[in-house]
Amino acid sequence: MAAALRLSCLCFLQLLIVIVLFINSSADNSIEEAEQFQSLSNSTMVNRLNGNDELRHEHAVDDPEAIASMVDMSIRNSTERRKLGYFSCTTGNPIDDCWRCDRNWQRNRRRLADCSIGFGRNAIGGRDGRFYVVTDSGDDDPVNPRPGTLRHAVIQDEPLWIVFKRDMHITLKQELIMNSFKTIDARGVNVHIANGACITIQFVTNIIIHGLHIHDCKPTGNAMVRSSPSHYGWRTMADGDAISIFGSSHIWVDHNSLSNCADGLIDAIMGSTAITISNNYFTHHNEVILLGHSDSYVRDKVMQVTIAFNHFGEGLIQRMPRCRHGYFHVVNNDYTHWEMYAIGGSAAPTINSQGNRYLAPVNPFAKEVTKRVEPWEGSWKQWNWRSVGDLLLNGAYFTASGRAAPGSYARASSLAAKSSSMVGMITSNAGALS
Repeated sequence: MAAALRLSCLCFLQLLIVIVLFINSSADNSIEEAEQFQSLSNSTMVNRLNGNDELRHEHAVDDPEAIASMVDMSIRNSTERRKLGYFSCTTGNPIDDCWRCDRNWQRNRRRLADCSIGFGRNAIGGRDGRFYVVTDSGDDDPVNPRPGTLRHAVIQDEPLWIVFKRDMHITLKQELIMNSFKTIDARGVNVHIANGACITIQFVTNIIIHGLHIHDCKPTGNAMVRSSPSHYGWRTMADGDAISIFGSSHIWVDHNSLSNCADGLIDAIMGSTAITISNNYFTHHNEVILLGHSDSYVRDKVMQVTIAFNHFGEGLIQRMPRCRHGYFHVVNNDYTHWEMYAIGGSAAPTINSQGNRYLAPVNPFAKEVTKRVEPWEGSWKQWNWRSVGDLLLNGAYFTASGRAAPGSYARASSLAAKSSSMVGMITSNAGALS
């Protein structure tokens, strides 16, 4: 009897070992296949993008709700790994967990390009180019910038991964006009772009902006400014946005601290699309984010923007974001301050609000998260604005509208009811990292 029992236990242990080995092998294979797919996707995109304006806008996906579902899957996978203890550093934030779990991230900086999610997930920036080290904080001549300056770096025709030799405070005389396939990576140093002009992303593609402090931007212009090694031209007055995105695609703005500019903190207009705005810390500003040029500019129907893991903090008034025409996925953001409203829109945008934390102000007349600007009474009732799993605090309320959720939207929202309770942890490191 005892011998039979020992034999049964041995067989059970052998079976258990086989199952564990099978699971590990499957997980390794899945990771390898995912990496191969990501590499193939990025390579294909680089080969197809040739600067043609129409081609860039073909990257607006046919089914935006499928991208929302992919974001949700990324969040779920990151959360499940945290529960299983695969990585001791995981926070439930899939972007940060992608690169911050690597103790040697400074040696593997370009891995960041594989960490984006949402509509801007294919923005590779300067991943396939060389490193460019900014050594000079000056901006004496916007037409003939000195080598070693940030302006000299961003106008080059080749892909570049731009880093900084040391802490810097850069005051730009005129707009910093970026060329395609550039990453500005300020991790590990303290870099401020402030008290002058700021960043313009115009008619280009594949831009990553990470880790900057951008504040106190001022209107500039009526001057000559270089945009590439072979071209400079006359610039009229700029509004004074921190980051202005104009007719561009595959843009990722991540882990920046933005505040107190003359116009907007981030504006994306004139047919821009394939954008992710993530992990940023917004403070002390009136009109925070504008997405869409005007109600009459119907080409902004191609606009698709993911707004994820941001902290909308103290001193904010409105437009977090203010949307027109396109499709906007607002997911896992922490709204701790607004004075008028959080999310606004006109021209029938689709807004998918999922798993956010909305803390209303004390003002009893500013409790509503949403604001519609409609041409006639009741027209907004057909706009597709949805709130799923949002945490509404201090009397906050979200006015939904539009059609009942289709199956694909239901899949995109499957984790929302759980994730809003994690927003504090997911956004705890929003902004430029020290």
